[in-house]
Amino acid sequence: MGGMFIDRAALANAYVSGLKEDLNIVGNQYNILVTCLSVGYIIGQVPHAIVIQVVAPRIWFPLMTVLWAGLTMCSAATHNFSQLAAIRFFQGVIEASTYSGTQYIIGSWYKPQEIGKRVGLFSASGMAGTMFAGIMMTAIYQTMNGHLGLPGWRWVFIIDGIITLPIAIFGFAFFPDLPENTKAFYLNEEERRLALARLPPKNPEGHKIGFSLVKRSLLSLNFWIFTMFWVIGGALEAFSTQSCMLLWMKTTDRFTVPQNNNYPLGITAIGIVATLVTAVAIDATGKNGPFGILACVLQIIACVVLLCWNLVGDGAKMGAYYLAGTAYLIQPVCFTWATKILSRDGDDAARAVTLYAMNGASSVLFSFWGIILYPATDAATGFKKGTIAMVVISALLAGWVFIVLWQDKRTERIYGAAVAVQDKEREMGAQLEERGQKE
Repeated sequence: MGGMFIDRAALANAYVSGLKEDLNIVGNQYNILVTCLSVGYIIGQVPHAIVIQVVAPRIWFPLMTVLWAGLTMCSAATHNFSQLAAIRFFQGVIEASTYSGTQYIIGSWYKPQEIGKRVGLFSASGMAGTMFAGIMMTAIYQTMNGHLGLPGWRWVFIIDGIITLPIAIFGFAFFPDLPENTKAFYLNEEERRLALARLPPKNPEGHKIGFSLVKRSLLSLNFWIFTMFWVIGGALEAFSTQSCMLLWMKTTDRFTVPQNNNYPLGITAIGIVATLVTAVAIDATGKNGPFGILACVLQIIACVVLLCWNLVGDGAKMGAYYLAGTAYLIQPVCFTWATKILSRDGDDAARAVTLYAMNGASSVLFSFWGIILYPATDAATGFKKGTIAMVVISALLAGWVFIVLWQDKRTERIYGAAVAVQDKEREMGAQLEERGQKE
């Protein structure tokens, strides 16, 4: 996952390090490149959710990683906007397998009180890839620019693809699949039984696909509540995901290329810390809602500063963008909460479809959100339209937190009682079996 986020960040860094001029990127074409990946990402979501019910994840995920690495290296060979846009689209289709797929696997192996730290670590690894991209871009620009006749930004795509391939090989060898069908060589039979026994009961129909899956997903309140939850939650990250600080710095001509690449890394660093701290706190307290509200409040504070664009200096603007980086904490809030609630009915296929739909729906918004509200042409004036939209998003998300809280309590009442009955039945069965062995 980190490698894929390196590529996302590499596009922004490459844009300010020569790609813009070499490929003659003009107007809003940069935003269109971002959108091309998003469109592919949207199209690929639900198909991946269905495929992993049929094809073993230990095969599917590494295979997608190999294909993605190949396309990344092909990005280095592009010579115009159209070629790069086509590659970005197909990368999006392939990349769609990864984020929600990993959330699905985490929810399949860990108990509710263990999910937060794993989701946080996974999300932070993606952000670390973003940060590494900035550092790597600076190093390559300074040391490899012109090597073998290639500009530095082309070397970034080549190296990014190369370093991703060993990850795919590792996945083919070590990925564990699901507790109920794992063939991992490093788990013995007792460990496999324990992995399954420690989790909520599974629905016997939980891996069935076809029309029944459509009904189990689309007729569920969970599907609609959590899809909208991440649509709004994903929009909360827009200042960071749209590279607003980087694009603004490019317009001022007051910063060098290394500064353009390095200063925005602070946003990612803050996002990593906020994500990990929040993830640990979620597991420790068992609560998600307060941290969702906190994320909204911090974004509103950043917006207040940015709405005073002409009254504040560069330091205050940077400070606001750094504060906006805390929005990344919404990832463990949303996906930990969703996974906990979706796991209660034991329907793995419906859980997978919902998790993928969350990401897909968020990407639908993302595909035009940046072009309309955060175009590169608005960078010099502080993205005023986008800042006002962020205030609205923050207020809307704060309200949606209470809807999710209601659904949490509702499903706990419904499925908590059923799980208690099943646990009692298993306990009685074990006692009868033990009594029979003694007799």
